[in-house]
Amino acid sequence: MHPLAHVAVPGSALEGVFWPAMPAPAGERMLAMQFQFAQSERWPPERLRAAQFRQLALLLRHARDTVPHYRERLAGLDLSQPLTPGVFAGLPLLRREDVQEYGEALYSSAVPPQHGAVDEGETSGSTGRPIRFRLSALNFAFWHAFTLREHLWQRRDFSGKLAAIRGRVPPGGTPGWGVSTDSAFRTGPSATFNTEQPVAEQARWLMAENPDYLISVASNVQELARHCGRLGLRPSRLREVRTYGEALHPDARAEIRAAWDVPVTDMYTCREVGYMALQCPHHEHYHVMAEGVYLEILDDEGRPCAPGRRGRVVLTPLHHFAMPLIRYDIGDYAEAGEPCDCGRNLPVIRRIVGRVRNMLRLPGGGLRHPRFGETQFGGVAPVRQFQVVQKTLRDIEVALVVARPLTANEVEQLRALILKNLDGDFVLSFVYRDVIPRSAEGKYEDFRSEVLP
Repeated sequence: MHPLAHVAVPGSALEGVFWPAMPAPAGERMLAMQFQFAQSERWPPERLRAAQFRQLALLLRHARDTVPHYRERLAGLDLSQPLTPGVFAGLPLLRREDVQEYGEALYSSAVPPQHGAVDEGETSGSTGRPIRFRLSALNFAFWHAFTLREHLWQRRDFSGKLAAIRGRVPPGGTPGWGVSTDSAFRTGPSATFNTEQPVAEQARWLMAENPDYLISVASNVQELARHCGRLGLRPSRLREVRTYGEALHPDARAEIRAAWDVPVTDMYTCREVGYMALQCPHHEHYHVMAEGVYLEILDDEGRPCAPGRRGRVVLTPLHHFAMPLIRYDIGDYAEAGEPCDCGRNLPVIRRIVGRVRNMLRLPGGGLRHPRFGETQFGGVAPVRQFQVVQKTLRDIEVALVVARPLTANEVEQLRALILKNLDGDFVLSFVYRDVIPRSAEGKYEDFRSEVLP
């Protein structure tokens, strides 16, 4: 192995110069961002918060002056004085349904030209409620910078091969890992495959590619690991699995480790905001990307949650000048965490619980993240895929994809197992499907509630 294989040496743009590197302008900017991140992640929390609020004040002033929706909403806000957490906490929340309703009224009429071209996008609509959003080239620059930060935090070997199984991508390969890394570093090859392909095809592709690193949607990796575990398939070079796009449950981590004996690293992202948090290099909890987003975890009364308490995630991207999302209630639940002992002072999320739609509504009141005993399904019946949908407070529908028709005894065993894990007064019904499709982005929900709050 090359003696520098595990050392992140930037790529040089000058002929005859290897080290110290002289990167191209795009690489210089990426490395400059990493230098700043390395400083700010270790600032005292008070200094970090002060920098966030100076940036928030700039965003609010821009929103008030150029965004129709905020002209009236922020008209009485005095921004001649330093913005304080108390004043900011008094601003109303912006819900997903508000973003749908207000539409272009959330668009800025005067995005700073230096922020670059503005693009439009749309969320996957896995909630049945897609939203349209706008991002500038500046937002994508931060996206790439946080991607590189995550690679550097986890000390990945850039000479290795990266495999990605995603939605909306054609199968193929490229000589590098992508713009996030390749603008600053020389990387090995990458290969892509689509989550719409059957898991058996994904497994064959994975074994043929034999990558060092694999990234995919959390539930897809779990399903793939489960399949490979049954068949004893393990890519010999695989070092790490990366997940994104969905809440990663502890049993998913355990199944992936059991199948491939590699660490699992998760990321907390969404299309309209970007990176919200990255898994700590030393623990399974997450650090908020405080340089890019102000993230609140609020209880039912709108107060910040203490460590160990679960609440709703409210986001304000700090540099979204094309379409400001101020105190955006994204619809997720998370658990606040204690400060980390790794030396990084970025806020901590102990656990990402999942979307509101993925919370079980209890007949007696309250919410709970459901489990079904799915790891035991295989020992009861030949279940290939499942999805649980709460139709009413008491009625639960279980959709199954099975290898063969189930016997009455198997159905009753499944019913007893699911009811035991749901631990509530529910009525189960079973329906059978040929396939349970994923969203266009490859996401799959094992549970969703159709009961309105």
